[in-house]
Amino acid sequence: MARKPDETVGGMAEFAIFDGHNDLLSCLQDEGETEEHGFFAGREGDITLAKCRAGGFAGGLFAIWPTNLPQTRVDPLATLRAFPEIPQPHALADTLAQAALFARLTARRPDDLRACRSVAEIEAARAAGAIAAVLHLEGAEAIGPDLDLLHLLHAAGLRSLGPVWSRPNLFGHGVPFNFPASPDTGPGLSAEGKALVRECEGLGILVDLSHLNEAGFWDVARLSQRPLVATHSAAHALTPATRNLTDRQLDAMAERGGLVGLNFGSAFLRPDGVKNPDTAPQVLIRHLDHLLERLGETGVALGSDFDGTMIPHFLRDAAGLPALVQAMQAAGYGEALIRRICWDNWMGLLSRVIG
Repeated sequence: MARKPDETVGGMAEFAIFDGHNDLLSCLQDEGETEEHGFFAGREGDITLAKCRAGGFAGGLFAIWPTNLPQTRVDPLATLRAFPEIPQPHALADTLAQAALFARLTARRPDDLRACRSVAEIEAARAAGAIAAVLHLEGAEAIGPDLDLLHLLHAAGLRSLGPVWSRPNLFGHGVPFNFPASPDTGPGLSAEGKALVRECEGLGILVDLSHLNEAGFWDVARLSQRPLVATHSAAHALTPATRNLTDRQLDAMAERGGLVGLNFGSAFLRPDGVKNPDTAPQVLIRHLDHLLERLGETGVALGSDFDGTMIPHFLRDAAGLPALVQAMQAAGYGEALIRRICWDNWMGLLSRVIG
């Protein structure tokens, strides 16, 4: 089988992977990122340069996530986890700090990690052997109603935005983490949220539906002419967690040529909704099968949520991505379909949104 220059064998990656979501930046902020401890070396998290190289992680959406205030932390194993709003000054400080961290990382060693603003830049980074990093904002709490910060972040390279995380804000309502439950958990987008979606539409910023409640989902569907995208979600029909998408939502996404990046979080994949890393590869394959049935072969990709969720032990971190590829092969997925899920579908979607 012919291989592209960036593919390797012998226990290493066989397919290059573009990943729809990771939380590296917020983790590095918490950890005190330095040259000796961070993406390039030293940390124990899901994503490091070495782990990406080993696993074929060749690019992805790198999220800025304004973190919850310490006093709002809840039991990570609780069935219902609801988070209150966070103050705009706190969100602004986190957002700017993580944006600056992203700028430092990508400027420090661009041959290893390269900031990208278009599909052409992503493909150029891959051809050069650099990991392609696209800046994403998960939760727009830092942005005021004037949307000035949105334009500033866009100028700094922002090309993807989730209006909410799993908490309410000025723009709309994120789903709490609950199981079993519907994603229909509250009202839709506010007037400011609708203005934000329209502005993203004009700027060519992808609007991510992953943490948005169902009413907000349908508001975006009515407002936007772009494909409907959830960067890191799974199928509600198989795991009825609020974070997952119903078949009605998936069908609407299919009609618009949309895409879902499969979340690797065990609680969003297991039929019992338990946050348990003892989750077999076949559990992920069931979700991929269901998404493929509803969205077609061009509407399904990967959205790991590395460094932001409990990853199944068989994967563990970015170095384990070949184990998922092997599970797809064992399930009878052909090479062309695996290549679409791993890379091509994200490139096709992004080319229609960010250019």
